[in-house]
Amino acid sequence: MHMLSFDVEEYFQTQAAAEGGVRVEDWATYERRLPASIEKVLAILADQDVTATFFVLGWVARHERAVVAQIAAAGHEIASHGMTHRMLGELTADEFRAELRDSRKLLEDISGKPVVGFRAPTFSITRRTAWALDVLAEELFRYDSSIFPIRHDRYGIPDAPRWIHRAIGPAGGEIVEIPPLTARAFGVNLPVGGGGYLRLLPTSLIRRAIRRAERAGQPAMIYLHPWELDPDQPVLPMTRTSRFRHRVNLSRTEPRLRDLLSRHHFSTVAAALAHATCPTTHEYAA
Repeated sequence: MHMLSFDVEEYFQTQAAAEGGVRVEDWATYERRLPASIEKVLAILADQDVTATFFVLGWVARHERAVVAQIAAAGHEIASHGMTHRMLGELTADEFRAELRDSRKLLEDISGKPVVGFRAPTFSITRRTAWALDVLAEELFRYDSSIFPIRHDRYGIPDAPRWIHRAIGPAGGEIVEIPPLTARAFGVNLPVGGGGYLRLLPTSLIRRAIRRAERAGQPAMIYLHPWELDPDQPVLPMTRTSRFRHRVNLSRTEPRLRDLLSRHHFSTVAAALAHATCPTTHEYAA
């Protein structure tokens, strides 16, 4: 059983948009397209009889309560994506804790279910922000999916384990860590687990990585964003590299997602963890 997840945020709330000059203070002035994208995502999942985990941004929960209620009513798992989509390197430990508590309360009030999972905006638990693991453990979150075991200009811990493991923070806090899917080639980890990688890479490569995970007895974590199923979204001010990452092959997201769902068994993180083992432990130093 593999894991399917969605980071629930608007197209103007990405790190690429922030770096292009879109400020949190201006979010309310942009066209909201998330409700329509969620409708499309939920229809695809219903067609395939698949449930998924939705890491919901607290801002979305505050301004689009009906969207969160709709996701929960369809039987999907609700998890936290923080409040403001600020990368953790921009927050203190106390600010992060406040965001966790605020987002969790909003999501639990709307869904009526416990929120036990977290994913940092832009996978921003890195060596520099490993303290966040301790905060998550202290706040009694069951699992995290924020550490990408790759080398990237914005995020990643290249030597982190590729599979589910118990992550130990610098202060000894412990939490289950679920990295996005990678493929091993030429001595490095290659990101294949979703997002722009799903839109850019051949689907045969992604399917091969999933089959290798199966042979290793490991569930694969796949992630997407609802805005990736919206090729008609407005063009925002971004650097050339960021615009490419954000917009490349948006029209291919839906058929590629449907292809993966038709070939492999996906479910929520909570359901997959009920069947998965977590034999390894990794310490993350400050």
